[in-house]
Amino acid sequence: MPTSENKLTNVFITGGTDGLGRGAAAFLAARGYRVFAGGRNEQRRDELAKFAKEKNLPIEVLPLDVTDDASVASAVAEAERRAGSIDVLINNAGIAIGAVMEEISLADLRKQFETNFFGVVRVTQRVLPGMRKRGRGRIINISSIGGKVASPVLGPYSASKHALEAISDSQRLELFPYGIAVVLIEPGFIPTSMNRNAAEYSSAYITNAPNSSYSGVYQAFQAAWQKTTNASRYTPEDCARVILSAIEDNPPRARYLVTKDAKIASAMKRFFSDRAFDAGMIKRFGLANVRAKISAERKS
Repeated sequence: MPTSENKLTNVFITGGTDGLGRGAAAFLAARGYRVFAGGRNEQRRDELAKFAKEKNLPIEVLPLDVTDDASVASAVAEAERRAGSIDVLINNAGIAIGAVMEEISLADLRKQFETNFFGVVRVTQRVLPGMRKRGRGRIINISSIGGKVASPVLGPYSASKHALEAISDSQRLELFPYGIAVVLIEPGFIPTSMNRNAAEYSSAYITNAPNSSYSGVYQAFQAAWQKTTNASRYTPEDCARVILSAIEDNPPRARYLVTKDAKIASAMKRFFSDRAFDAGMIKRFGLANVRAKISAERKS
């Protein structure tokens, strides 16, 4: 809970009305933080506002589309007007588009980056002048273990998170002289509505998968992903606890992993050679069987 020594009390969360963002908003508000939760979907904004009122939580809901300059400027200005400052920015808004890299349209790839990468830059640039002026603040970027480990079919998503990791590393150094910390949160798979949304964003590729030259790859990915989703017992609150640590640790770590699978994957990526790591991924996704089937079809 914020104290007189920890003046990082006003939190602004993008994508704060659903999934990990909503979980963080409720968790932090219950611990005394004043939370501004931004979101695009009006129904979800209304649902969160009603929830906050029922639970008497200090959550203020704002319309926010991180892909729109005017929307970002308006939401940030309103939060600063009400609270006087934004002490903690949590860049959480994100989407996932599943498609093999040969087939994804450039329009969809740009859409992936517009939210997950340019959206983060857009909001952060708008919030930072106030933080620099006050000489304090914290930027928390919700990345993913996918920012370190790229799997088949999720290349577009991982690419956007790789980019987020890079700019976070750069800004952590750029903002050090101003007393502003930049932190990466790297969750593994946590069931949220993002999975349903990802299916919607990826619907054209899912529909075409049986006719695709990569049909076997799509099928193998789906089978492996289903196992992951069935096995996960994590909740948004598990991620919110880590976000709280990233806010209150002094100084914070550069990166915080969430979920056991994320910690295992990060360790493997660090200590295994690329060849050994690829071998593990090929086994996990059953790609050797896909290759054998393709080879047999060529010979027939």
